Amino acid sequence: MAPDPGLVRLRTSLRAVLGVGLAVALSELLGLSLVASITAGLAALLALFTVGDPTVRRQVVTTALLPTVGFPVLALAALLHGAPLLRDAAWLLVIFAGVYARRWGPRGHALGIFAFMQFFVTQFLHAVPAQLPELYAATGIALGAAGTVRFVLWPLERRVPPPAAPAPLPGTGLARATTRQAVQVTVASGAALVIGQFLSEQRWYWAVGTVWWIFVNTASRGETLVRGFRRVLGTVTGIAAGFLIAVPLGGAPAVTALLVAVCVFGIFYAAPVSYSWMILAVTVMASLLYGLLGVLDGALLLLRVTETGVGAVCAALAVTLVLPVRTHTTNDAWIQRALLCVRSATSASVRRLAGEEAADPTPHAAELEALLGRVRLSLAPLVHPLAPFTGRKQRARRVLGLLDEAAAEVRGLVAVAADPDAGHDARLAAACWRVEAAVEALTSGEGGAMELEGHLRAENDAPHAGAPALAHARGLARVLTELDAPLRTRPGAWVVRS
Repeated sequence: MAPDPGLVRLRTSLRAVLGVGLAVALSELLGLSLVASITAGLAALLALFTVGDPTVRRQVVTTALLPTVGFPVLALAALLHGAPLLRDAAWLLVIFAGVYARRWGPRGHALGIFAFMQFFVTQFLHAVPAQLPELYAATGIALGAAGTVRFVLWPLERRVPPPAAPAPLPGTGLARATTRQAVQVTVASGAALVIGQFLSEQRWYWAVGTVWWIFVNTASRGETLVRGFRRVLGTVTGIAAGFLIAVPLGGAPAVTALLVAVCVFGIFYAAPVSYSWMILAVTVMASLLYGLLGVLDGALLLLRVTETGVGAVCAALAVTLVLPVRTHTTNDAWIQRALLCVRSATSASVRRLAGEEAADPTPHAAELEALLGRVRLSLAPLVHPLAPFTGRKQRARRVLGLLDEAAAEVRGLVAVAADPDAGHDARLAAACWRVEAAVEALTSGEGGAMELEGHLRAENDAPHAGAPALAHARGLARVLTELDAPLRTRPGAWVVRS
């Protein structure tokens, strides 16, 4: 498992266990049924997992808005329980709207997921209209408990605000990522729904759930295919663990509750760094819940694997055949945005060192970190161990390494600019110009980056002791020049620029 600087993931995971545990405990104390208690636990988990607005105030508002989408969808799913054709059509509409809502940023993303999962939970628990009052009460209790833990008892975000997510790539109509993906997910979900029901009239919803979660936080064909592989891998290993843990346990309440808490911890601890480990924890948790409901057996777990495979195949076919977006197109867009951010951070740093108080490079540096995270996600399919193209894999790794070097130089330059005692070196302007020229060459495709190499070699031989800002600026220009070779590849490779 990846390192956890500042123990942020550990604290977030422990807080999630507390929030989910409080929601379930309150439901039990109020005498709600087992189905309602499970609904409460899942609602609290979703509220803590999906709400990711950049400020605490916006997180509070988004959490408060969850019932506005969750309650109507819950009622719709329960009322249509006995009308399969209408139920299926309604869920596909919810799926399209939920993905489409991602265009409105973190809030739309969270509301879309919550709406989808309310429909899913209704199928999972086979809820009927008579249970709606109790399910509404359970969901309200859960959201109150989750909000209390997150914003009152353990307000981590007040100390360490979550990093702002980069703005989505621009586009209109079907070229907009959210619109295109809404079509893809709906088509894939429709196919998974039909095939899943052919395999099982009771547990078909796992195929649809697989499609939905594979398309969360992906933007290209390669990302989606890798996510599908990891989904299947996590499910298979989770089912194996379910055979070893959940089946022998037989739904014993106390031990099951303890192990579910461990799974909740695992979901939150693994989610930022490993999708496969997160899905393993989700799969074991689902197996334990089936045990509590008294329906768990080996055949059910094997069916779960089959339904997951169906969903993954449907997602793969949809992302490949329905309005496909090639991986290199996404790579191109995110890398260029990162390079332009490097230029902005450098320019602001130099202007700050020159005495311009209004110039602040810190926001640009923070944006660069977020963009590099998105670049890593975009390039993940190319550096995956199973990626078949060695040349592309090597170039992608080279690009990632150089971008990390560039980010380190930017951080150093921003740190120097923040020092009130740092002086302005007259040579900084020339170094900044070379950074801007290198970025322009890399993003415009005019091929001028290599012309800077001779100047940089000569300048790097000159001493610049006592001028750390100049050293960072020159180092940045050098890194950008070295990026020229891996980025200028033929379109048939993994094309960063076409």
